[in-house]
Amino acid sequence: MRVLIVLAGLLCAFSTSWGAPATSTRPAAAVVRPQLTDAQIDSAIKVKLARSKIGQEGFKVRVQGGIVYWEGTTGVIQRKGAATRMARTAGARAVVNNIKISEDGRRGAERSAERRRAVVAKR
Repeated sequence: MRVLIVLAGLLCAFSTSWGAPATSTRPAAAVVRPQLTDAQIDSAIKVKLARSKIGQEGFKVRVQGGIVYWEGTTGVIQRKGAATRMARTAGARAVVNNIKISEDGRRGAERSAERRRAVVAKR
């Protein structure tokens, strides 16, 4: 039975490759995006900040050579990651995230993790 399944799989693989038009096997992640200028990236980030909760944090952002540099402090640990994602979606080639998490934020994250572990342990 296994031999038949393997043979059927091979037959399908070969039959689709014969006479079939060539298709691109390039992965979706390899799609090349146009390089934006620093001013375009900075402008896109500023627009995103104005629409986002992390815009209220007062983070400083600088763009140089397509690289976005973040500075500041937050009490919400998720906002550090949100800043990185924001820069990437704005067209940054790379992100240097120097946003610090306050002690209150660290303790809150630890308490949340402890609560999640307790819920899992109860199951």
